[in-house]
Amino acid sequence: MFKKAQKQKSKLRLGIDGPSGSGKTWGALAIASAFGDKIAVIDTECGSASLYSDHFDFDVLELRDDFAPERYVEAIRMAEKAGYDVLVIDSISHEWEGVGGCLDIQNRLGGRYTDWAKVTPRHDLFVNALVSSSLHIIVTLRTKTEYVIEKNQHGKDTPRKVGTAPKQRDGLEYELTAVFNLCPQHIASVSKDRTGLFDGKDFRLDASVGRELLAWLDSGIAPPDHKAALNTAQDMQQLSDAWNAIPSHLKRDCLPLKEANKARLAQAEQTAVPVKRKRRARGKVGEAA
Repeated sequence: MFKKAQKQKSKLRLGIDGPSGSGKTWGALAIASAFGDKIAVIDTECGSASLYSDHFDFDVLELRDDFAPERYVEAIRMAEKAGYDVLVIDSISHEWEGVGGCLDIQNRLGGRYTDWAKVTPRHDLFVNALVSSSLHIIVTLRTKTEYVIEKNQHGKDTPRKVGTAPKQRDGLEYELTAVFNLCPQHIASVSKDRTGLFDGKDFRLDASVGRELLAWLDSGIAPPDHKAALNTAQDMQQLSDAWNAIPSHLKRDCLPLKEANKARLAQAEQTAVPVKRKRRARGKVGEAA
C-alpha cells in the first residue's frame, strides 16, 4: 500500500576518508563534538585519537592485533549499552585489510574465490551493526595513496600526495549519509551527500559542520518505535504485525526482544486457559445445585 512520503529523523552515518596526515581523526572528533557530550571512540590506529584528548573530551576503546568483524560489532554494542551520544570508529579500514580482517581471513582460508562465501556473512554482520545502531556514527577510512606531478608557484614539477580509493569493501558508501574526502591540506569535499548541505563545496571539518548535519538529521517526523511496538503487543497477531513492520536491516537487533515477547504472550495464553475452564466448572456446579 502506497502512502505519502515523509522525511523521518535519523542517525548520522558519516564516512571521512583521506590519505595519511589529512586530518581524518581530528575532523571526526570535531564533528562529533556537536552531537553531545558523551563521545566514544573505537581506536584502531595505535592510540592516535588520544593525542587530541586535550582538545576534545571522549572515552576511547583501543582495538589491537585482531581486527575481525566480530570485534567491531562487539565494540559498537558496548558503546550502545553505555549510552553514548555519538561513536567515532577510527578506522574501519582495518576491518577489511588489517590483521584478522576480511582479506586476512579469506587468505588464511586458502585465498580461493569460493572462500568469500564464509567471509562475506561476517563482514555483513559488521555493516548491519553499523547501519542499525541507535548511535550517531562517524567512521574514518584510509585511502590508497598516489603521487601526481604538478607545477608549483615557481613553475617547477613537484610531487603531490593524493588519496584515491578508500580501503574498504566496494559498496560500503551506499550505507552512509555522506562521505567527506580530505586532501593533505585538510580541505574536505564530498563524494556523496544525501543532505545536500555540502555538495560542490570545499570546506574544513569543524563543529559547525556537525551542527549543520545534526539540524538536518533532526528535521522531520519521529521514526516509528519498533521496540515499543513489540513490547506492547497484546497477542501473537499484534506481535507478528509489529515484527513485519521492522525493516530487514533492523530485525537482527530486535530479534531477542521479539522472542522475549513471544514467550511472554505464550505464557499469558497458557495461564488464561485454566481460568476459563474453572469458571465453566463452577457454572455447572451451580446448575446442579
